[in-house]
Amino acid sequence: MRTPEHDAPPGALNRWFRIQQRGSSVRTEVIAGFTTFATMAYVLAVVPGILEAGGVPRAAVTVAIIVMAAVSTLAMGLFTNRPLALAPGLGSVAFIAFTLSAVEGIGWQTSMGMVFISGIAFVLLTIFGLREIIAAIIPKEIKTAIGAGVGLFICFIGFRSGGLVQANESSNALVLANLGSSEAILALIGLALVLILYLRKVPGGLLIAILAATAIGIPLGVTTLPDSWFQLPTGLGEVAFQLDIVGALNFSFFPYIFALFVADFFSTLGTLFAVGAKGNFLDKDGNFPEINKPFLVDSGSTVVGSLFAVPVMTTYVESTSGVEAGGRTGLTAVTTGGLFLATLLFTPVALMIPEQATAPVLILVGLLMLQPLREIDMTNLAAALPAFFTIVVTIFSFNIGTGIAAGMVSYVAAKVIVGEIRSIPVGMWVLLVPLVYYFTTLA
Repeated sequence: MRTPEHDAPPGALNRWFRIQQRGSSVRTEVIAGFTTFATMAYVLAVVPGILEAGGVPRAAVTVAIIVMAAVSTLAMGLFTNRPLALAPGLGSVAFIAFTLSAVEGIGWQTSMGMVFISGIAFVLLTIFGLREIIAAIIPKEIKTAIGAGVGLFICFIGFRSGGLVQANESSNALVLANLGSSEAILALIGLALVLILYLRKVPGGLLIAILAATAIGIPLGVTTLPDSWFQLPTGLGEVAFQLDIVGALNFSFFPYIFALFVADFFSTLGTLFAVGAKGNFLDKDGNFPEINKPFLVDSGSTVVGSLFAVPVMTTYVESTSGVEAGGRTGLTAVTTGGLFLATLLFTPVALMIPEQATAPVLILVGLLMLQPLREIDMTNLAAALPAFFTIVVTIFSFNIGTGIAAGMVSYVAAKVIVGEIRSIPVGMWVLLVPLVYYFTTLA
């Protein structure tokens, strides 16, 4: 049904972002941007704490993360006109803090040098069109499975952050958490709100559910009101331009640089395909049109971020929450980026939103992203096997990039098993070498 906003004369925003052309409205795009931001705000609380464990000064890197998330997301919206938001990849953040620093004893300055080198490699691959070629080589069944794998990945994040499941150390498996806890009760209330508002097609329903759950969390003791609503940002002197590029060039560090490179390359690729499928951005062959544009933004952001102690910048799967809320253009990303920028002064407000308030949205989005599985012929081993491994390895490894890599390796194996070796693109054989190295040495 057309709304008055769709019938209104095109304004500057409509013309710049082609909002009406994509069947959206300014109001919808702004609400979608708020929704994406709400589901990503946890980054501001989680990432600085992890990096601090790796020796990075927390106050300064928090400001750096906010600025990089804001600037890179704004750039994504303006340059690509897609509803994609960026922030430091949790995989690379954990790798730097818990592997390079805690286990290997490598200083964060050297680690950021590795991130810089990895980012430069990203930029070069993008400029020369190699990332686009690799994206096109990926078989359609894997591209289809990526969306479902990311959906389950998001759903798992929702269940975990909502306090509905937890790890059981004795059985080394996931089990139900205490559903009588205040955290779980709030998540279940939020899930009920999300489902009701979604099924009733209430405009801005996902954002309304997040805000309502945040308010309900106050009497439950889950939402903590900040002592101050404002907070002046600190300087960046402790982290700016402290990276050690020369030290990172040590040949023994190559495997670590390669690990950062492979994981982020396929994670970004997977997120683009997942968001593209959800927003109906993909073409008939399952490819993301003008994919080099978002590649340039994420790779350039990684290079710039490393200068300020911010690990690999990547497109976040939480962008799908904004797409589910109706976001179809870069105005969604610009709104999200603007909100990140505002947190330089209002960080306590953003951190007030509890994980249990955003978890239900992630669960719903994850559920809706399973729909493409209908397109996969599960009776055909050559198609079903790589799709299966893409999905399950994404979940088991808790890494989208590793899941895609596993799908590509299993694709070649499946084709060999069924005697269809000639149908394997030459490019897949080329990619097989570094992927096997990644699994046998680093993953």
